Amino acid sequence: MDFEYLIIFLPLLGSIISGFFGNILGSRNSEIITSLFVSISAIFSFLIFYKVLNENYTNNLIIFSWINSGTLNVNWSINIDALSAVMLIVVTLVSSLVHVYSIGYMSNDSHKQRFMAYLSLFTFSMLMLVTSDNFLQLFFGWEGVGLCSYFLIGFWFKKETANAAAIKAFVVNRVGDFGFALGIFLIFYLFGTVNYAEVFELIPSLSEKDLSFLGINVNAINLICILLFIGAMGKSAQIFLHTWLPDAMEGPTPVSALIHAATMVTAGVFLVVRCSPIYEYSPLALNIITLVGMSTAFFAATIALVQNDIKKIIAYSTCSQLGYMFFAAGVGAYNVAMFHLFTHAFFKALLFLGSGSVIHSFKDEQNINSMGGVWRKLPYTWLLMIIGTLALTGFPFLSGFYSKDAIIEFAYLRGNSIGYFAAAIGIITAFLTAIYSWRLIFKTFHGSYNNKNLSISSMHESPMVMIIPLIILAIGSIFSGFLFKDLFIGAESVASFWKNSIIFLEPLSNDHPPIWFIYLTPILVIISIPTAYYLFIKNKNITNDIVNGNLPLYNFLKNKWYFDELYDYLFVNPSKKIGLFFWKKIDLRFIDRFGPDGISNLIKKVSIFAVKFQNGFIYHYAFVMLLGFSALLTFLIIK
Repeated sequence: MDFEYLIIFLPLLGSIISGFFGNILGSRNSEIITSLFVSISAIFSFLIFYKVLNENYTNNLIIFSWINSGTLNVNWSINIDALSAVMLIVVTLVSSLVHVYSIGYMSNDSHKQRFMAYLSLFTFSMLMLVTSDNFLQLFFGWEGVGLCSYFLIGFWFKKETANAAAIKAFVVNRVGDFGFALGIFLIFYLFGTVNYAEVFELIPSLSEKDLSFLGINVNAINLICILLFIGAMGKSAQIFLHTWLPDAMEGPTPVSALIHAATMVTAGVFLVVRCSPIYEYSPLALNIITLVGMSTAFFAATIALVQNDIKKIIAYSTCSQLGYMFFAAGVGAYNVAMFHLFTHAFFKALLFLGSGSVIHSFKDEQNINSMGGVWRKLPYTWLLMIIGTLALTGFPFLSGFYSKDAIIEFAYLRGNSIGYFAAAIGIITAFLTAIYSWRLIFKTFHGSYNNKNLSISSMHESPMVMIIPLIILAIGSIFSGFLFKDLFIGAESVASFWKNSIIFLEPLSNDHPPIWFIYLTPILVIISIPTAYYLFIKNKNITNDIVNGNLPLYNFLKNKWYFDELYDYLFVNPSKKIGLFFWKKIDLRFIDRFGPDGISNLIKKVSIFAVKFQNGFIYHYAFVMLLGFSALLTFLIIK
């Protein structure tokens, strides 16, 4: 049997077993089965990656013919190339570690079987997405991860905030998915097919074709690219469609790690890279992607500076790092975007699971102002989170140093104004990233102990079932950048590794930026460490004055640029008013009054009147029979 089938369907099988038979098997057996199956998928994913790397292996396994109607021929398939092989590694490895970690983290939860089933189903949906060879199967996986995110974010459904966050994630993603669906419809309308190979081959023939969209003449390829990118914006939480991401922290921490590091939010980046043969013909769409990406990177970093929830800080960090990936794709460096996606999966999963270890030790406390001074009590978690922080900030020779700095350098080498602007924003954002990341470390582990509900003596390290996945992720955070940089972004990487999975109409520049530019970002990252220590440990008066001073800029950032308030004003409240109007004025007063309520009242009145004849007197019955007979006779005579 081909490994590909096992990689895809073992997580689905684990989800079915845990979901439908978990109560019979028990929680521990469900945890072991789901974790084992996803771990086997991860091992086989490494084997597939090895074959792609050393044997130039590609394959397209047809599971079955899905739709065959007219020109629409869609197969359910497993498409293996360099791009999907990388995604298989990212998804299955992080998911397997999250499964194992969840055994310890969810140990006191009474619905562990359901949780593990959701995690495995989430993994299966993402695997179907990344191995598709057509847009319809991609859309199936796309909606599958959206559905599973709803299940997992709202897992603790008795919490009102968790339900609200799940609904918000679902609704905001529907906005993006509407654009994505329109893009797929347009592709089928223009090409008569949704298969990647056929669409990519026909794209050049449409380079001059215009369409009328909403009364505006638009280039067909530009319109396809923009619609597809709207879907990517929703799934990858880019600015304007990002509001669901921080609220998603209401789910259990393993969910946050899986969503943010390896699955749902990376789907948008994968979509753009997979569709590089289309985007290469749309400079307009690439410029839009660059602008949106760098805007997201900057704005999310500014918000993370002032957040106090440990998970929300890391969530906004994810949002910011996704912005980096998008503006890398926007300047045409698709392979660099994938490199950062790859390295980011390790250190972001490490930071989320590390924060879960902290929350576990603090008995569900998430406010970093209520922590501090526990690095000796949680030495493994402290050290591992420092490794994740160093990698995230791009500290020299860790994974983020190679991938994030490469994005900034390739943006600079683009040589146009938008490339220079993106590089400048990237450098500023890198400094902000380092400040808020070290703020989290110093306020969580250093300084004075600030928790009033727990004594510091009660602090204890997490069990090894939670620490071991962190160690594996830390190894990836240290070495993945150095080991894979030549493979992913080296001068020969496109020809030797990526091949036809990523298309470049114009080859990337092999030049080097000026020396001062190369050293600028690492220097700022290193300077940020003593800066953050001084601001948040040594001299807290400066930050306390900012926090207590009610400064407009601080309030602006604290309230997340007022996006939620703006959307409430523009969309949520008007929608509620319209809904109330139709409910109370139209539904109750007209539809119900003259519809079901009116008919039922009429029948009730008629029955009350008819009951009066049911009094047991024979002459009454005879009178009614006479009336009926007279009416029937009259009807027959008239007819």
